[in-house]
Amino acid sequence: MSDRNDAARPPEVATSLPAEPLTGVGRRFSNLRVRPKLMVLHNFFFLILTFAVYFSLVPLVEERLAAARTREVTLIWTSFSALTADSGEGELHIYDLRTATGPEFGLPDAAQMWMRKYPGRIWQRDSRSDTIYKLVEGSDTRFYRLTLPIEFYDAILFRIKLAMFAVLGACYVLAVLLLELVIMPKHVYQPIQLFLAADAATRRGDRSAEIVPEPLIPGDEVGQIMRSRNDTVEALRMQEDVLEEALRRLESIAHDLRRKNEQLEAAKRNLEAQDRLASLGLLSAGVAHEMNTPLAVLHGSIEKLMETVKDQGAQARLERMIRVTERLRTISAGLLDFARVRRHETESIHVRPLIDEAWHLVAIDEKAGEVNFLNQTDPLAQVVGNSDRLVQVFVNLLRNALNAVPPGGRVRVTSAQSRIGDRQAWSIRVDDNGPGIPPEVLPEIFEAFVTTRLDDRGTGLGLTVAEGIVHQYGGTITATNCAAGGARLEVTLPAADQEQA
Repeated sequence: MSDRNDAARPPEVATSLPAEPLTGVGRRFSNLRVRPKLMVLHNFFFLILTFAVYFSLVPLVEERLAAARTREVTLIWTSFSALTADSGEGELHIYDLRTATGPEFGLPDAAQMWMRKYPGRIWQRDSRSDTIYKLVEGSDTRFYRLTLPIEFYDAILFRIKLAMFAVLGACYVLAVLLLELVIMPKHVYQPIQLFLAADAATRRGDRSAEIVPEPLIPGDEVGQIMRSRNDTVEALRMQEDVLEEALRRLESIAHDLRRKNEQLEAAKRNLEAQDRLASLGLLSAGVAHEMNTPLAVLHGSIEKLMETVKDQGAQARLERMIRVTERLRTISAGLLDFARVRRHETESIHVRPLIDEAWHLVAIDEKAGEVNFLNQTDPLAQVVGNSDRLVQVFVNLLRNALNAVPPGGRVRVTSAQSRIGDRQAWSIRVDDNGPGIPPEVLPEIFEAFVTTRLDDRGTGLGLTVAEGIVHQYGGTITATNCAAGGARLEVTLPAADQEQA
């Protein structure tokens, strides 16, 4: 706005006329659009000008022609009075001078008698007649007749009026055409159209067309209004931009506040969960302490049985019971250390046997015999971790899948190579064909005490513990619903190096 040429702007109007309300004809005329209004005005102006010129010049011409006609008629009258049979006829022949008898001219008898009585005097039928008569001296029957040029002057006046009317009419038409086709479109209608187009662009929000270009703005009052509007629109847009930026900042702040509020609510829920976990830790420590003695007795009894029983089938079952008791002792030790962080030794673990062992532990449930279990993991898949801890992870995942599928259902475990950042990894997927995870539970499935089972078998801690173990070994765990139905729990763990394997 500041780079415009202020010198090109017209001076401000020093005085202004008082505004008056429009009524009647003035209101109807004011309601006309600009083009019809200007057409009415300049047509009215040119008509008045034409009539003024016409009625100013015609009386003057009439006066001059009347004076000329009077002079000429007076001269003719004088010359005709002095006409004799011997002289003057040649000068008056241009006025249709003729000689004949009275009856040939159609003169009344009274007129003939009057001219015989007063020889040399001129007789005229009436003051408007253009013919005059006279008796030839020395004869009683020969008369002169002369035609006055009255019709000539009347014809001249008519032609002058006609020519003046034609010239003024042509000037009027040319002036109107010049105004309507050249002057008004360029200097009046075009600026108004530009103004209206820019205003329409402003109303529809088209910023690229709402400013009238400076080269198209005239230097009159219309141009002054256009420049003032441009300045106003630019200032308005600047304010809108400032407000829009402020609104964006407010929205960002509001979004941040909502996010922090959600974090606060999550922290509150986590505090509640941590409080319950603390209570559960104290309870689990007591339970583990009470379990250790019976487990030691049971473990020793099983070992003595293995020494006395020779049946191979019984030996296999006793070995499985030994593994279960060892796992229970490991879990008991984990319960005792639940409240403190303890480092576990990591090693390279084959995934397929790990899944089989987890399923054998889950298969203690009678329902396992009614479910089709498929371990389709790659025999070469190896991950880094602690076998006892990872068995605990897959026991939780397989137990969830087993509880989700109906009798005759399917639980399938597959593996695929993947990556965690820049490191090679293996993804182990546990799929079932059950009803899937409810959408409202899916975002919070790994939070503590979140469970979809309303019986006494669901605590809501299995997936939370599994997530903690997987994260401890640098892996990830996700839960989704399959497109064909059922749920998928996917664990991604770092792959074991071949040298380590």
